[in-house]
Amino acid sequence: MTLGRPVPPPLGTKFNPQQPRQAPAARAATGTRVRAYGATSATSGLVPLEIERREPGPHDVEISIAFCGLCHSDVHTIRGEWRDQRYPLVPGHEIVGRVTRTGEDVSMFSVGDLVGVGCLVDSCRNCDSCNEGLEQYCENGAVATYGAVDQRHGGEITQGGYATAIVVDEKYVLRMPESLDPAEAAPLLCAGITVFSPMQYFGVEASDAVGVVGLGGLGHLAVKIAKALGAVVTVFTTSPDKVEAAQRLGADRVVLSTDAEAMAAARRSIDLIIDTVSARHDLGPYLRTIRRDGALIQVSLPPGGMPPVPLGMLVGRRIAYGGSMIGGIAETQELLDFCAAHGISAEVELVAADRLNEAWDRMVAGDVKYRFVLDVESLNPARNPAAAREEAEGTNNLPDSTESRERNA
Repeated sequence: MTLGRPVPPPLGTKFNPQQPRQAPAARAATGTRVRAYGATSATSGLVPLEIERREPGPHDVEISIAFCGLCHSDVHTIRGEWRDQRYPLVPGHEIVGRVTRTGEDVSMFSVGDLVGVGCLVDSCRNCDSCNEGLEQYCENGAVATYGAVDQRHGGEITQGGYATAIVVDEKYVLRMPESLDPAEAAPLLCAGITVFSPMQYFGVEASDAVGVVGLGGLGHLAVKIAKALGAVVTVFTTSPDKVEAAQRLGADRVVLSTDAEAMAAARRSIDLIIDTVSARHDLGPYLRTIRRDGALIQVSLPPGGMPPVPLGMLVGRRIAYGGSMIGGIAETQELLDFCAAHGISAEVELVAADRLNEAWDRMVAGDVKYRFVLDVESLNPARNPAAAREEAEGTNNLPDSTESRERNA
């Protein structure tokens, strides 16, 4: 492993520091209303909504969404498990679709292009992190795809991809390889880049030993990506029924973390562990499997925090323990191109809009192999009578964004 591999250079040109981050107070009155599913409170579940998308500005791309992955962070966010939210709120940050309109100054995309939008739709574009292609660590606050205050567009709250369309600045739009199935590629925009980025940072290469804790939406992609990088992959799981699945995905070794003898046999055999488990768990057993100068990187954020890390293990073998969050725009594009070159995509189950709440419950219970993806066409009432009935039973339309901000202030 080679620590601290540089990320690719930022895409596009640097933002003019003289351009104000705060948009003018007056909003255009010509936005487009689109169908969506979102929450009206932390306990409402997902319900049909209608939201407004802005008209494309000079550098904006309008995208007709075809698929949107369901991420565990959608559940944490909507249910207020990380922090209080402003509602109504539409989740979704694994978005794939086709460009339908472009602003007059857009140079990177054309109508008809297959594109993606991940976890970010803006950042300050001026800080050291942004200038280094690390927009996810923007020192002035990156703008998340949903649930964030978008200062560049009047302070409205961003709304995500469980919707039929979205408008995003071209610098935060990804080019999706046509060789990948768009539904199976959607989870790469969050789950995929989340596990790829720390592997790149630690310079994983052929013969390195990579451990993956958990075999869910992130874990199964971590196995595929690590194998494509040439690593020897060990999967740690608490579920005996996942042994065969992990082997099918390419794991060289599968260790039941509940088996003390198996864990002892894995002692000091791993260079880098990617921990994908989103529930509170003890790290001690996994740290024992790491060699001197190895690392354990947390890519999940369990609500309620984690048990104390046994510092003696870190000190005794110079082990690094840290975290990693998604990736910048250029690195995400690098991931997409890497996955196209190696035929890597997620294993998914398509979900219709009226089954979203059921899918969320199954996802929390770990009952998915390995990623749910919303078929956005199912938001069309003509294609989904059940969703149409839900919509007809009540008015769940999203208020004008100004009214929404005032109500939630």
